[in-house]
Amino acid sequence: MSQKPKPSHGIAACPGCAEPLESGDRFCGACGYDLSAVPAAEVEPDRPTVAIGTPVVWPAAPPREAGSLSTMTQHPGDLPGTDSGGRDLPTMAVRTDGPVPPGAGTPPAGGTGGDFELAAPDPRTAVQVDPVQAQTQAPVQAQAPAPAPVPAAASAAAAAHLCVACRAGRVDDDGYCENCGHAQPRERDHMERELDTVAAVSDRGLRHHRNEDAFAVSATTLPDGSPAALAIVCDGVSSATRPDEASAAAAQAAGASLLAALPRGIHPQQAMHEAIVAASEAVNSLAEEPGQGGAEHDPHRNSPACTIVGSVVADGLLIVGWVGDSRVYWVPDDRTTPSVRLTEDDSWAAQMVAAGLMSEAEAHADERAHAITGWLGADAYELDPHTAAFKPDRSGVVVVCTDGLWNYAEGAEDMARVVPPDAADRPLHGAQVLVGHALDGGGHDNITVALLPFTFTSPGAGSA
Repeated sequence: MSQKPKPSHGIAACPGCAEPLESGDRFCGACGYDLSAVPAAEVEPDRPTVAIGTPVVWPAAPPREAGSLSTMTQHPGDLPGTDSGGRDLPTMAVRTDGPVPPGAGTPPAGGTGGDFELAAPDPRTAVQVDPVQAQTQAPVQAQAPAPAPVPAAASAAAAAHLCVACRAGRVDDDGYCENCGHAQPRERDHMERELDTVAAVSDRGLRHHRNEDAFAVSATTLPDGSPAALAIVCDGVSSATRPDEASAAAAQAAGASLLAALPRGIHPQQAMHEAIVAASEAVNSLAEEPGQGGAEHDPHRNSPACTIVGSVVADGLLIVGWVGDSRVYWVPDDRTTPSVRLTEDDSWAAQMVAAGLMSEAEAHADERAHAITGWLGADAYELDPHTAAFKPDRSGVVVVCTDGLWNYAEGAEDMARVVPPDAADRPLHGAQVLVGHALDGGGHDNITVALLPFTFTSPGAGSA
């Protein structure tokens, strides 16, 4: 397993301003901090050596209550076919005997190297969390102390208020430049977030007046100290009211739920299920209340709504969960092996194909193809979260995206062609390239994509 070299000064972030550092830096490029003067106490200590591939001992699952919202998990092997190019997913064996032992997922002799093995689901009870509190209490990694104000930071803040068009005028409170009158882009028009193990980019596109997508990306650790990365992507339903609020609420609630559940040892697949439930409740809470004075009003009429898709990479497992038509693709680093779509759309087209009433080409050519049959919102027919777990036998990258991207790279092989070869090493750059691909194709919809690198470690391998 290749690893990125550590900076020669032994620290990953500047002690003065917390900016990321590159190997060989002698001074911080943001605040000028002299890195050669860093005391030994400020250098982050090495983490304990843990054998790579050591599984988490997941707690035993409690009995499932009759009528519980925690429905049976859905595996890709149960789906009629998830590759829009007409190719089925590889044959997968479903484990039902508890936690995955070391070495599970290795293809048998004579088997195809591209097959996956499903991890056993471990249902848990619902996770009740405060989204804001959970995000505050679950740091991504050890952070440097909060930096004191420095001149460089003040200059950056001042530059942030300059007009993006003329770069000279100050932006007034109404969002327009006092010099040239140019309207400034809103914060959600283009958003980027990068961590060591996950990155995401969201863009308004070229045709919509606002960005109705939202995302949440985070990293945490499991009880045994192994890392876990997660990405949630939500797409607001434009025909509903306040779709931008719905997607933002769902992404925040789902991300916070996962951050609260994973460090507690809850199985990632069940944690994903409960995260979707939490997201649904957050969107439901946005529905209008009945009118005052006893006036009749349907609180479910045209309620805020969105779709959701997410992925968790933890302990050698690749977990996906979704409701709606946003997707997850698996793209191996070795592009000579097949790429696969891991989700099945909740859409009219998918239902027609599954029922055998139309071919995939015929269904997607119909004007009703993108009509969704599942979403989060108070007026949804029912909540039916789909989750699945995979154990890939090679390294690759997980692509989590809305239809604003996959409309321009629908098939799994189409997606693999536009994902940069170094996406696993530079996930933010890879996400930027994918958003650019959609913009170059027309940018007819909001575009959001998150990339999670997945590193495969041979059974029995240990850390240096």
